[in-house]
Amino acid sequence: MELTDFFTDYTLRTITLGTAVLGAICGMLGSFAVLRKQSLLGDAISHAALPGIALAFLFTGLKDSNVLLLGALISGFIGTVWIRGIVTKTHLKTDTALGLILSLFFGFGELVLSYLKKQPDANQAGLDKYLFGQAATLVESDVILMVIVTGISLAVMLLFWKEFKLLLFDKDYAMTLGFNTRFIDGLISFFIVLAIVIGLQTVGVVLMSAMLLAPAAAARQWTNSLGTMVILAAIFGAFSGVFGTAISASYNNLSTGPVIVLVAAVFVGVSFIFSPGRGILFKQIRLIRNRRDLELKKTLYFMYGIVEKHEDISRPHSIRILNGFQGYTRGTLSALADKHWITIQGQDWSLTEEGFETAQNLYNTNIPES
Repeated sequence: MELTDFFTDYTLRTITLGTAVLGAICGMLGSFAVLRKQSLLGDAISHAALPGIALAFLFTGLKDSNVLLLGALISGFIGTVWIRGIVTKTHLKTDTALGLILSLFFGFGELVLSYLKKQPDANQAGLDKYLFGQAATLVESDVILMVIVTGISLAVMLLFWKEFKLLLFDKDYAMTLGFNTRFIDGLISFFIVLAIVIGLQTVGVVLMSAMLLAPAAAARQWTNSLGTMVILAAIFGAFSGVFGTAISASYNNLSTGPVIVLVAAVFVGVSFIFSPGRGILFKQIRLIRNRRDLELKKTLYFMYGIVEKHEDISRPHSIRILNGFQGYTRGTLSALADKHWITIQGQDWSLTEEGFETAQNLYNTNIPES
């Protein structure tokens, strides 16, 4: 496969554009699911969409993707309403409601699918692609639909941006301002359902949750700003689609959907390790620096306790006097000298004026107020 194939080959171009758009919309809307602490929502909705697909084919006998996805949309939205109903009408928590709806709808969908497999035209149904996804079946009309849905979602997001932010971070305050929080919450849920439904054909019911959450989880590691997070999540999702499609097209017998999810997982892994604010690597670096800084100040404080007993603070003292101090190391001594807090002459050290003042400030800070 060559780079020019992405522009000249109709099928590859269509799949790449479709997966990129799908990744972008999933990243944008997945940010709201992550921040609302409803990470299982995508999994529940995608599984809840399965009976809608099966029933749409059962009642219409049509294999048209628009008909099947309409059934998935209706079923997924019903599942969302049921989840909200369980949470508001019972004492069950959100995660319990999500798990119940996920298993109930998926089980019913599998039941309908098993019934359809016994029908004479079951082999032509092609419903299995919605379980694990089949990006190769994407056509230009599917991509146009994705672009339209993405455009509408973006427009609604910009129009209700202030309301969305208030609902995410301070629902009670939004209610006191007179905002219809149920409508806003339903609007977010509807577009999440819509994004999941249009991605079923590409990624499938089983993996759609990862497509929704992975870009958002990766973006969350890099920023505390909602706007920046949404943009980064869209970028991570789009690149996951493009790179996943490229890798899948470069090797035989590699399904596009799983590869896209694995690429998205790589973005998550890199973000968890290398993001400056929350990354494991930089947290460890900061921890090591803090420990070294504490050792320096403890050693300086110990030196101060020795020096303050003498009128001449610059009087040399033997390095051996520090051997019994727990925080002392040769590296600590060199670091103190580099900061110009002490001077070292042979086997002796002496406190500088700057070092004395620094240690004195530490001493004064530790004195409790009367």
